[in-house]
Amino acid sequence: MGSEPDLLLQAKQFDTCALAEIYDLYSPRLYRYGMRFLGDACMAEDCVAETFSRFLQALQSHRGPREYLQAYLFRTMHNLIVDHYRRQPTTEIPNDKPSGCENIEESTDHHLRQLRIRAAIHELTSDQQQVIALKYFEGWENEEIARALNKPIGAVKSLQHRALAHLQKILLDNETC
Repeated sequence: MGSEPDLLLQAKQFDTCALAEIYDLYSPRLYRYGMRFLGDACMAEDCVAETFSRFLQALQSHRGPREYLQAYLFRTMHNLIVDHYRRQPTTEIPNDKPSGCENIEESTDHHLRQLRIRAAIHELTSDQQQVIALKYFEGWENEEIARALNKPIGAVKSLQHRALAHLQKILLDNETC
């Protein structure tokens, strides 16, 4: 496996092995990222495909990433997710629990909790959403996030702090309802 700068250089020359390696390396990560925000496997797959399609189009028109390939791909994926939600009407998340056996109840509780968390994350700003997803779901370091967002590390830490505080407030408010 080549280093990211080497892969990017080879990809700019449309080396099929490098392009395949980039896809194999980043598509599972992008898919997980999409699933966390979208909660829909088909939509996440579509966004991954569109991310790579845009990457190839950018390379073809000599507008692709100059460096930080990972940051470029995740930023593109995130923008597609944001566009998806801008086109969708918001929906209310039910607070009631269905009756039934314990396994179904536990499964339903878990599913509703995930929906509430996903809805709470969608109330954050786009930058806050990206910081939370990259930091806690993808395990990125602050420096990597800073490169992806084109922000100083201090701004990333601030975004993270404000996002966590806002999530805590939203989720605690939802519990008391």
